[in-house]
Amino acid sequence: MDVSGTIDAILGQKGAEIFSVSPEATVFEAVEIMANKNVGALLVIKDGALVGMISERDYTRKVMLRGKRSRETQVHEIMSSDLTVVTSREPVENCLRMMTDKRIRHLPVVDGEKLRGIISIGDLVKCVIATQSAAIAHLESYISGGYSG
Repeated sequence: MDVSGTIDAILGQKGAEIFSVSPEATVFEAVEIMANKNVGALLVIKDGALVGMISERDYTRKVMLRGKRSRETQVHEIMSSDLTVVTSREPVENCLRMMTDKRIRHLPVVDGEKLRGIISIGDLVKCVIATQSAAIAHLESYISGGYSG
């Protein structure tokens, strides 16, 4: 599959807003933010640095299934801290492969020391669909004689 473009283009379309939570916040607070923002994961930030990520998957597997209480459990107790991160220059196709191979749904984007954002598998799927739609439109135009290149 030829999916051109880099993560920077996706971040440009998506916007620069980063949803995050403190490691000391309760899991309930984190889940509440995810619900209000309609996202499946939050970056965990401490003193301006990325220290982890908490996702709906973390909640279901590490709180709900283990009988813990979300109002009493802190984010740092269940967050994922061994994160796979990418730069904004990473090709979309590489990120798709990485997410599939590692069975992850979110990738933090970090350039040097600067946190740029987070991309989800949904963001990448939207990019693939847009790329395919553009290719189809180009081919239809070519077939119907409207090719100007």
